[in-house]
Amino acid sequence: MMTHKRAYYCIFILFMLFINLEPTFGDTNGQILIRFKSFLSNANALNNWVDEANLCNWAGLLCTNNKFHGLRLENMGLGGKIDVDTLVELTDLVSFSVNNNTFEGPMPEFKKLVKLRGLFLSNNKFSGEISDDSFEGMGNLKRVFLAGNGFNGHIPLSLAKLPRLLDLDLHGNSFGGNIPEFQQNGFRVFDLSNNQLEGPIPNSLSNEPSTSFSANKGLCGKPLNNPCNIPPTKSIVQTNSVFSTQGNGKKNKKILIVVIVVVSMVVLASILALLFIQSRQRRRSEQDQPIIGLQLNSESNPSPSVKVTKSIDLAGDFSKGENGELNFVREDKGGFELQDLLRASAEVLGSGSFGSTYKAIVLNGPTVVVKRFRHMNNVGKQEFFEHMKKLGSLTHPNLLPLIAFYYKKEEKFLVYDFGENGSLASHLHGRNSIVLTWSTRLKIIKGVARGLAHLYKEFPKQNLPHGHLKSSNVMLNISFEPLLTEYGLVPITNKNHAQQFMASYKSPEVTHFDRPNEKTDIWCLGILILELLTGKFPANYLRHGKGENSDLATWVNSVVREEWTGEVFDKNIMGTRNGEGEMLKLLRIGMYCCEWSVERRWDWKEALDKIEELKENDGEDESFSYVSEGDLYSRGATEDEFSFSVTDSQADKFGNVTG
Repeated sequence: MMTHKRAYYCIFILFMLFINLEPTFGDTNGQILIRFKSFLSNANALNNWVDEANLCNWAGLLCTNNKFHGLRLENMGLGGKIDVDTLVELTDLVSFSVNNNTFEGPMPEFKKLVKLRGLFLSNNKFSGEISDDSFEGMGNLKRVFLAGNGFNGHIPLSLAKLPRLLDLDLHGNSFGGNIPEFQQNGFRVFDLSNNQLEGPIPNSLSNEPSTSFSANKGLCGKPLNNPCNIPPTKSIVQTNSVFSTQGNGKKNKKILIVVIVVVSMVVLASILALLFIQSRQRRRSEQDQPIIGLQLNSESNPSPSVKVTKSIDLAGDFSKGENGELNFVREDKGGFELQDLLRASAEVLGSGSFGSTYKAIVLNGPTVVVKRFRHMNNVGKQEFFEHMKKLGSLTHPNLLPLIAFYYKKEEKFLVYDFGENGSLASHLHGRNSIVLTWSTRLKIIKGVARGLAHLYKEFPKQNLPHGHLKSSNVMLNISFEPLLTEYGLVPITNKNHAQQFMASYKSPEVTHFDRPNEKTDIWCLGILILELLTGKFPANYLRHGKGENSDLATWVNSVVREEWTGEVFDKNIMGTRNGEGEMLKLLRIGMYCCEWSVERRWDWKEALDKIEELKENDGEDESFSYVSEGDLYSRGATEDEFSFSVTDSQADKFGNVTG
């Protein structure tokens, strides 16, 4: 009888435990987040974590298509405990950022979050050693930012073994010991500066910038100008020992002579081999020069104004291509052959991430631009030809027409029309004496928006119809009408190269989550608008943009939100009469276009409509009127309308996208 009672009692206890556990089984994301918040201190910034129906409007939540996927709890003064066991229940969590808060103590066990792609803990008060297995199982992790904390001990081996790691920032800690061998070869962001690391830098990291290792007194080897001391080899030590312990007999003299002869021959052979390698490299470099009748000067970054005086015949190199001829994609743009292009006088326009760009003046023919591309092996020959024909069929007054292409397996050459007034970037940031007025800038941005809208219509199924929109890819014709170039190349470009250099891949949704969408090119349009208005070069275009103001959108937002000043607009257009209100409207449009949140970012139709409404002069009936400094919101805009934010960790890590 007692046995049955005990059995019933055990069943009752198990039932009650099940009842008590039931409320937390299958909790919604909102309930889980509220439980996570309960472990935090100073969480006043999260007071709107109440209404689950509007979850994506909660402070610090990241959503795409109204679906939660990340937490960005930055600059909120948060402290307390990061309860990873609660975060594990958020099955869609792929990014976690608490940059610039007051969390302290050892690093939590984030390895439980196996789906995490981005981990951002910079500028807190974390301390202590990070165990070697702290990143085991985190195969999806691409970005790790632990800068500005008090971590010590050696860099964990599991961190170095992450297979997909692209960005790593550990600067400003107290890490010591040797740098481990990292599995990745080539990072977008890599910074170990201001630590206590020592020993030789691994060969796999020798191509990283020297600034990545600065302020580590014990480090040596490339890329630092601090060679490592190489101890003498065992054979030399033994030989020296022989000579020191034996006299000056004839036998030792013979051995000494033999050693000297052998060493001399080895040194001589090494010198000859070095000269031979340098000669081969020089010859290979010469063979790698531009295909048309020109030759680069010895400078690594040729000036756009450098004209080439010596022609070289590379017809033989062209004949090695698969078809050995130019493939024209526009019937109205023919009239010259490959040999005409080879003999054309030419000058260097620039050298960028894809290759060099040249201006060629065909004898008794047109002036064209030849662009060399070395990273277009994403599709086969037939697909490449079909895509080129599609690009050649595009006709719009704000698209630089593609004339022809030349196909080789290793590299491709695209021939475009020539923009007489160079690129927009050269006028905004170069030494060009022409000052762009407000009316000209407005005309340019309207043309850019129209050209981009046309690409959206022609490529409705592509997330990135342009993919590389920036000021150096906006050419200007004789009347300063803008002409977009390097458009539509994402489908045929190697993804690894695109991720490092193409402008659209520097957007927040791609750098954080590797998710380009139909609004990503609009982010590029927003950055271009801010660049046009401020005259400032966006560090978004750089591969290793760093510093507080490295992101143009962040800088503009901080100035506008804190206090209206004349610093926002380029001084060359500040003197425009009756145009300040329209400039302010365009500034607002630009900020909406480069919203960090994809949901709040405008789409291309809304952006185009708002840009088309702009006028050269302010109208009397306009709701936006320019007033004195310090009164932003009396211009007809609310704080919410101007509010947008960019993650600090993302804002200073955008990668090189030059030309």
